[in-house]
Amino acid sequence: MNIHEYQAKELLKSYGVKIQEGIVADSGEEAVAAAKKLNEETGTSWYVVKAQIHAGGRGKGKVNETGSNGVVLAKSLDEVAPKAEAILGGTLITHQTGAEGKKVNKVLIAQDVYYPGETEPKEYYLSILLDRAKGCNVIMASTEGGMDIETVAEETPEKIIKEWIDPKVGLQGFQARKVAFKLGLEGQAFKEMVKFIFSLYKAYDNSDASQFEINPVLKTSDNQILAVDAKVNLDDNGLFRHKDLADLRDISEEAPEEVEAGKFGLSYVKLEGNVGCMVNGAGLAMATMDIIKLSGGEPANFLDVGGTANAETVEAGFRIIMQDPNVKAILINIFGGIVRCDRVANGVVEAYKKIGNIDIPIIVRLQGTNAEEAAKIINESGLAVESAIVLSDAAQKVQEALA
Repeated sequence: MNIHEYQAKELLKSYGVKIQEGIVADSGEEAVAAAKKLNEETGTSWYVVKAQIHAGGRGKGKVNETGSNGVVLAKSLDEVAPKAEAILGGTLITHQTGAEGKKVNKVLIAQDVYYPGETEPKEYYLSILLDRAKGCNVIMASTEGGMDIETVAEETPEKIIKEWIDPKVGLQGFQARKVAFKLGLEGQAFKEMVKFIFSLYKAYDNSDASQFEINPVLKTSDNQILAVDAKVNLDDNGLFRHKDLADLRDISEEAPEEVEAGKFGLSYVKLEGNVGCMVNGAGLAMATMDIIKLSGGEPANFLDVGGTANAETVEAGFRIIMQDPNVKAILINIFGGIVRCDRVANGVVEAYKKIGNIDIPIIVRLQGTNAEEAAKIINESGLAVESAIVLSDAAQKVQEALA
């Protein structure tokens, strides 16, 4: 589960990670009030106005309606409201949102931390994530803060520092010091970075996160280490232990179809094709999408109904798939291992009758436990549903439906 920058910073702060202070607002008036409060608490007279969406590249992104960038600097209190209003309610398009962009419902009013002082401010990159190949967490750092880390990895991979953490003993002091040393820090800034890494790792570990990305981490002119931005991804499987974190979910940032599917325990991902898929099991779903492509179609979605398919879940799957106007056919591909094929077939028939007239071809391929009984139920239902037992037959029927 992704959370917003302002939520991520509050999480980090609760573990002692120093952050760029900020207050969230959803109107120009609230933005001004937030700026005044920040001025009282931090003394800042410049304010950073940051769009809050679940996507990166906000600083370079553009609000479609106003042309404003997603992150802008207000150099006085008078500039805060107009700059916030130029972002709020608009559609922010970044390299991660695609051409459709994302609507901005909130902005974060943050303090200016690039103030002059005894040393030059310097940006770094720091992230913690799971390295699946090695089976342990890894700290990744770079002196190239503020840049896309993918670009750094491609063009200058030698500038990426990696430190793997043994899960049996956790993060050790020498490892945090090694990262800080390789970043070229010294003196007070070195000590602050070591503390920062330890606090960040504790937050990552205790919150059951799958990724923390701080880009940039800033060494301020007075040698403090701050998280200026924060991207936090929480492991959905661990949320039952963290009700407070689960409550941070913002469904307005998610595809409506995926939210609807989640209510019925379905795994759904929208794609750009013309053949809707309803499958049990992720591996079979991937194979089904392959067979659709081989038959001349393009998968319109990934929809896994799991091992508990029944009339209710099948009906929900139908309704979600049919919300996509690009769908020209639906392929249901079920392997009856845990779930019996005849149960799924009855679910398909009941769902079809509840929905009423479905004006696109439906091909049902059922294999496994009670597959023959299932085919009989489908064929004798009198509905415009075709059954297949062999996957190649199903592919052929999809091809005919698209012709």
